[in-house]
Amino acid sequence: MKGLTLKPQARTAKLTLSAIALALTLGACSTQHPEASVQANAAPNAVSAQIISQNATNPFFKPYDTFMEIPAFDKIKPEHFLPAFKAGVAQQHEQIQAIVDNKAKPTFANTIEAMEFSGDLVTRVSNVFFNLTGADTTPALQALSKEVSPMLSSAEDDILLNDKLFQKVKAVHDAKDSLKLSTAQAKLLEDTYKSFTRGGANLSEQDKTKLRALNEEIGKLNLAFGDNLLAETNAFELVVDSKADLAGLPEDVIATAFETAKKRGHEGKWVFTTSRPSITPFLTYADNRQLREKLYKGYIERGNNNNANDNKIILAKIAALRAERAQLMGYKTHADFVLEERTAKTPENVYGLLNKVWPAALAQAKTEVADMQAMIDAQGGKFKLQAWDWDYYADKIRVAKYSFNEQQTRPYFSLDSTLKGVFYTANRLYGLTFKERTDLPKYNAEVRTWEVYDKDGKLMAIFMGDYFTRDSKRGGAWMNSFRKQYNMNGVDSKPIIVNVLNYPRPAGNEPALLTFDEASTLFHEFGHALHGMLSNVEYRSQGGTAVPRDYVEFPSQVNENWMTQPEVLAQFAKHYKTGEVIPQELVKKIQAASKFNQGFATVEYMAATKLDLDWHTLTDTTPKDAAKFEADSLAAMGLIEEISPRYRSTYFSHIFAGGYSAGYYSYLWSDILGADAFEAFKENGIFDKATADSFRNNILSKGGSDDPMLMYKNFRGKEAGIEPLLRSRGLLAE
Repeated sequence: MKGLTLKPQARTAKLTLSAIALALTLGACSTQHPEASVQANAAPNAVSAQIISQNATNPFFKPYDTFMEIPAFDKIKPEHFLPAFKAGVAQQHEQIQAIVDNKAKPTFANTIEAMEFSGDLVTRVSNVFFNLTGADTTPALQALSKEVSPMLSSAEDDILLNDKLFQKVKAVHDAKDSLKLSTAQAKLLEDTYKSFTRGGANLSEQDKTKLRALNEEIGKLNLAFGDNLLAETNAFELVVDSKADLAGLPEDVIATAFETAKKRGHEGKWVFTTSRPSITPFLTYADNRQLREKLYKGYIERGNNNNANDNKIILAKIAALRAERAQLMGYKTHADFVLEERTAKTPENVYGLLNKVWPAALAQAKTEVADMQAMIDAQGGKFKLQAWDWDYYADKIRVAKYSFNEQQTRPYFSLDSTLKGVFYTANRLYGLTFKERTDLPKYNAEVRTWEVYDKDGKLMAIFMGDYFTRDSKRGGAWMNSFRKQYNMNGVDSKPIIVNVLNYPRPAGNEPALLTFDEASTLFHEFGHALHGMLSNVEYRSQGGTAVPRDYVEFPSQVNENWMTQPEVLAQFAKHYKTGEVIPQELVKKIQAASKFNQGFATVEYMAATKLDLDWHTLTDTTPKDAAKFEADSLAAMGLIEEISPRYRSTYFSHIFAGGYSAGYYSYLWSDILGADAFEAFKENGIFDKATADSFRNNILSKGGSDDPMLMYKNFRGKEAGIEPLLRSRGLLAE
């Protein structure tokens, strides 16, 4: 649950993957021969050709002429995006029209594959644009998003609501049993057909018009929600005037806050923000309870301040419009529509999973409350534990029970050493090697870049890491692709993968030191990166992380497990000053403490999960009172007042600005698979070659080219059980 593969403007991004929007993540086009794709199927007087000829210097309209065709970030300017999007959309329209106009009998090759091969240019532009809007946005890019989003939404509808095209797709689909297709081809055909039926192809013309309007409105509201949240996050600051108010905080946290204050115009003071690298250590270590409360409330009230950036009305409209769209499509709720294509299948199955885990998690959380309240009372606190006290007293309990807190581990988890651990694990498991390059194009000066070589010594991918928080970057951690892996239509596309995180920037000459949790997040996100880099598929829309949302977190959850293995820790967990390997005694404390506070962690996550499901199982298409709806939802599940949901509605960007609507449960669902899958490694040896090869060949390399649960069974030999997850969280006795 630490990281995610989250893409902004999920619906509009779908078009960039292929003509029919099959995958979940932003795809990447091949740029080995971009000049060929740029001109493909362009008639002499075509709109795309005209735009391209009028913008000859636009870097999107010619090869990047860089190593591995990495985007030429130094040449790409904001003014290049709009003409490139317009040309890309126009070109794909021309390519789709050529399929429609083809007089030959519809076949898999001239219809399904032809659609898959279309859209290179719009994919090429989208890969850069949507990565930048998440990782390094500007006012110019934010303004462009408001124009690009409806453009791509409309272009996608133009494809999915084209009846002549659909009839050709249907004809191929009707003949599928006689076509002798490969597994990947059969899945491409099925997914293509479903994308049309789920995109409104069977609607009346009147309802198609209505669907277009709904899609456009939802897309605009998604953007507004995200922009408001970014503005709220950047606006809040806790300014501390007196060093006495910093009592309890580690020196590196104080130093970072001092630098933040300097940058924000508060020379000689200390500033804390609602970004996770700032708020988490403050809530954990600051002795000043009043300031903890102030910072905590600044965080949980984002988007709920009845100002210009308030999100309550926006999110209520989004939920209502999604319900209306689902009913238009013949589904009871938005969740029913979404989950049809996920491994969970129905909202009832998800609620059923939550009901299995919730009692044990809530019971454990109540035990944790009692332990902390007892400590407060013993210290003469004269107050009842509140949400802003949780991290502070949980740390005190952790120290008392295990003689351990995360500050003890920080010297052993520098960013550089943890990266070595990540790369070491990938080498032992899959034979990968990494060579850092400092001379390659990057979208921000802080980005680091590596060449990635496979076990046969061949260059297979480019990996980028963007690790430090900044105002131009949204919160959280994620993986994305500047180019996806595929091998189709004569093009062998090598992936360009990026991990984006939000670690606090180190102060002075000190290296970036990570908490245990932050180091774990690095392993998690690299699990997503491996899914993208080890992809070995034919079709672009099936590459890498193009799998159901409730499956996509599974490989990354698995990868977290290696970090805590003594054999791996011995390789990278070394004191940044002395080089001393992390003591075994401390490792044992880490392992003993790993199940601590899991009641809280599971409850806060599940509260957000239920909130997501409740918003998206609405049948009423009238916007709700967001505050009342949230309060009623949390009361109904019995959430205790000492814990807030991991995300409250007004800053729940996963579901209102990203692609996780009716899908935030995915982390728990994937964690079940992840815990069960790692059992195979524990049974056979954590670096057992046969098990690693099976995981690579059956899971990582397959992307979305086969049924995900079949792929899992091929690896594990059985369906996943829930018991390994419950044991790993201390919610079930060993």
